[in-house]
Amino acid sequence: MSPTQFSQAVLDWYDSHGRKDLPWQQAITPYRVWVSEIMLQQTQVSTVLGYFDRFMSALPTVQALAAAPEDEVLHLWTGLGYYTRARNLQKTAQIIVSQHGGEFPRSVEALTELPGIGRSTAGAIASLSMEIRAPILDGNVKRVLARYVAQEGYPGDPKVAKQLWDVAERFTPERRVNNYTQAMMDLGATLCTRSKPSCLLCPLKSDCQAHLLGLEIRYPIPKPRKELPQKRALMPILANREHAILLYRRPASGLWGGLWSLPELNDLQALEPFANQHALELGERKPLAELIHTFSHFQLTIEPWLVDVTAAPTNVAEADWLWYNLATPPRLGLAAPVKKLLKRAADALNAGELS
Repeated sequence: MSPTQFSQAVLDWYDSHGRKDLPWQQAITPYRVWVSEIMLQQTQVSTVLGYFDRFMSALPTVQALAAAPEDEVLHLWTGLGYYTRARNLQKTAQIIVSQHGGEFPRSVEALTELPGIGRSTAGAIASLSMEIRAPILDGNVKRVLARYVAQEGYPGDPKVAKQLWDVAERFTPERRVNNYTQAMMDLGATLCTRSKPSCLLCPLKSDCQAHLLGLEIRYPIPKPRKELPQKRALMPILANREHAILLYRRPASGLWGGLWSLPELNDLQALEPFANQHALELGERKPLAELIHTFSHFQLTIEPWLVDVTAAPTNVAEADWLWYNLATPPRLGLAAPVKKLLKRAADALNAGELS
């Protein structure tokens, strides 16, 4: 197919089968498209739907996001993972308000200068909300194009990525670029899926090289696998008489940056020195079931212990520590495993498992 035939086939399919009722496709603005694109990175549409609606209800404009407390932003993001996305979201909102008069820049180049906005996200914002001709290469589009041209090599390799960007550029039309961009994402999400692609329904099947070779699942070439390193941490869930749990805010950079978390110890022997440091008197302790959480670069096994504690009368809460009330929890950003562990602790305490 020529580039014109390719884009027309995609647009014809979109007119009949494309998704047009997603929340961010309604009342389209650069802000709504941008937030949805950041949420959709590494995350399924079905997961994002509820998060997007809640986020927009709480922070409907870029000005509201820029002015919001960081804890509120992280609270709205809790469970989506990859929390650097949320922090960059707010940084970018603040830059747009302070340096761009609350208006998104109208070029891919200027958009990519903002924190957390790469070339593909910038292309999506520009094409979907501004109707500026700009190619994109998110995970779904990458899969469609890699199969269509039977692209050899791992797409994370810069040389391979450049070849796919060239393909994306060649096929992106001048007209209806907003519909074309949405259609390409939809093709990857609904037909050209990772496993069991619905090739017979695809408008590109007659010229798709992977399909013609019968090698659809081979492409895109996956990243060479490495065994994930294993790490362990003991997390004491320190509960006072009111069944509030001691949490601390993690440093802004690094794992779970800026989120509230449970203390981390190397082993149970470190619990008493930790308690002394924070003027806590230790009481009954009970092990809870281990929790395994997989990150992109390692796997963490958490050993949780529910511990009854009494704070000394002279104990003064430090700025980065707080007692988290399980009955009326404050709106804080919590790492997903910590949220699960707090639920387990609440269940155990309500069942009277600590005297």
